Amino acid sequence: MSAHGFELETAKPAAPPSNPAVGAAGAALDLLNRLLMRLSMLAMIATSLVLTYSVVTRYLFRSATDWQDEVAVFMLVGATFICAAWVQGARGHIGIEALSSILPPSVNRVRLFLVDLFSLLFCAFFSWKSWTLFHEALNEGQTTSSTLGSPLWIPYSLMAFGMTLLTLQILLQIAAQLTQRKTAP
Repeated sequence: MSAHGFELETAKPAAPPSNPAVGAAGAALDLLNRLLMRLSMLAMIATSLVLTYSVVTRYLFRSATDWQDEVAVFMLVGATFICAAWVQGARGHIGIEALSSILPPSVNRVRLFLVDLFSLLFCAFFSWKSWTLFHEALNEGQTTSSTLGSPLWIPYSLMAFGMTLLTLQILLQIAAQLTQRKTAP
């Protein structure tokens, strides 16, 4: 029994797209997303090792490190944005599904399509702005204000690349919905 008094169904995997081009593009993006997800898992492990090293050296040797926070933040930003498309492919992002159980299936399909469409527009705008930040940081040689002075194009490029992948993932999901053949209930 859940705390809410009812159980929501787990997300069902989407049916394979009817359009072969959409299916091939989706399979290629899925392969890339799986690779990037594994790299992000390694980045999370590396982040935990960096932060553990910082704590141990501070405690045992009374020597503070000033680079670990910046490195950890860069890796966490990268892992977060790079994995966003993989999470979207699994439909794992947080959504409020209270309406889905009370709406008729045809209205719910329209609602889901509109959510995907607005998500696509937002993510496309976010991607564009992220690429402009990356371009400015690269051209102007922007760095962090820490003693490490890392170039800011590194986290901006990870953010821009991850948001672009997320935008492509949503676009492919919309294309799959639009080209899906209707099946009898």
